[in-house]
Amino acid sequence: MGRTLENKQEIVADLKETLSQSTLALVIEYQGLTVAEITDLRRRLRPTGTVCKVTKNTLMGIAIKDQEQWQPMSELLKGSSAFLLVKEDFSSAIKAYQDFQKASKKTELRGGVMEGRLLKESDVKALGDLPSKEQLMAQIAGALNSLASKIAVGINEVPSSLARALQAVSDGEKGSGESAAE
Repeated sequence: MGRTLENKQEIVADLKETLSQSTLALVIEYQGLTVAEITDLRRRLRPTGTVCKVTKNTLMGIAIKDQEQWQPMSELLKGSSAFLLVKEDFSSAIKAYQDFQKASKKTELRGGVMEGRLLKESDVKALGDLPSKEQLMAQIAGALNSLASKIAVGINEVPSSLARALQAVSDGEKGSGESAAE
């Protein structure tokens, strides 16, 4: 039994909602994957905030029709398509998909769309090589901590240097006073 029109409209509405929250959409060829393998892919993607949707290309085409930033995806809608809709951490999502792809060797990345631009497989790979949000935050925090430490040492050094200079002048005056007395 096929889907009813009402059911299809619900699917399209769900796709539109998910796309509105997404920053990146990847299209993969998933033919040959078992239900267990699709479940494994979804399990790997879940911690990254990515949703894996398996739907007909025509329904995705309807969902992106009025959304300019997703229009380039229409070029990728052919064959058996699964859509990885990434909300935030696209680097971790791409790495999770690449790990799955290495393990299963059954999927093929067709491309993706980000900010209204069509991404080829090499572009997606480059995005996956970027550090994750947590790694970037740790690097920034480390740099700020290092800078703060250097400033604190520098500020602390000024009074110490002044005290040493005053001590040297004082010692010099005592030494010249003693030599004058002799």
